[in-house]
Amino acid sequence: MTTAPATAPVPVLVVTGYLGAGKTTLINRLLADAGGRRIAAIVNDFGAINIDEELIRARTDTVVGLANGCVCCTLQGDLLRTLKLLLARDPSPDHIIVEASGVADPAGIIQALSDPVLWKSTRLDAVLCVVDAEDLAAGPARRADPLWQAQLAAASFVVLTKAGGLDARAAADLARSLSPRGKPPVIDTAREPLPVALLLDGGPDLPALPGRRFTATAATGESHAGSRFATTTWRSADPVSLVALQALIGALAPVLVRAKGIFRFTEKPGQTWLLQMVGQRVTLAPLSGDYPEGCRLVLIAEAGRLDGAAIAAQLAPQTPL
Repeated sequence: MTTAPATAPVPVLVVTGYLGAGKTTLINRLLADAGGRRIAAIVNDFGAINIDEELIRARTDTVVGLANGCVCCTLQGDLLRTLKLLLARDPSPDHIIVEASGVADPAGIIQALSDPVLWKSTRLDAVLCVVDAEDLAAGPARRADPLWQAQLAAASFVVLTKAGGLDARAAADLARSLSPRGKPPVIDTAREPLPVALLLDGGPDLPALPGRRFTATAATGESHAGSRFATTTWRSADPVSLVALQALIGALAPVLVRAKGIFRFTEKPGQTWLLQMVGQRVTLAPLSGDYPEGCRLVLIAEAGRLDGAAIAAQLAPQTPL
């Protein structure tokens, strides 16, 4: 009897933002700093000639242009067919980036990516909204635009572009106006490096190596180089309580930027589960394939916001009285 390989769904990053905000430039930066990841890009330009496709093609061999329609509505079927073709490639991409047209409401793309046919092979990872600081400074009209509001409301991350002309205080005030409660996080590209590892599925790969068994429960932290974000990693040789995990994620939700993990639960023996959290979206889904026993969890927040020892204590198996 052969066992299916352990494979997780291919993550999809949707890049949205108003016309001229800098989406294509941002995607090129992600592709240039991809760190060996195999990335496919799907580019949607509302017009018969897809200029963005030509601008991005120089960075990746796998770029598909969807032109003369909006991927959020009239081209949803084309998007799904394109995703299926990309996933059928050997090797399949490690990540897929979908650049929405500047006139697209990302809600339609999110709906398309919820197609049950795709659930086992791909998943929506995050929505990145690119916001043009110069456009906002020109007057209040953009903030009042329902489409712009919808793009911002869907965001897991906000990337602020063209803010170099603002002083530090004005830039901070602008960031707070885009995210009054600090979520989604706002990344000001004029003042901090683009956190590519954070935006492309949160950094470290999760699946453990075949045959490896974790020998202890531990929690360790490290900062992303040049970034304000830090990662805390926890692992255990044993299954954990689903109730304990739910309580932990609920307690940490206000400060978490991302969370992902592979788990076996004491309440659900014989099944491996994949946890994903980005923004306000949390999913817990069964994984197919042969995964080693044990659990692993990666949490990302701003530096200094996570206590690794407390996390390990909360997830440690409870000894019956």
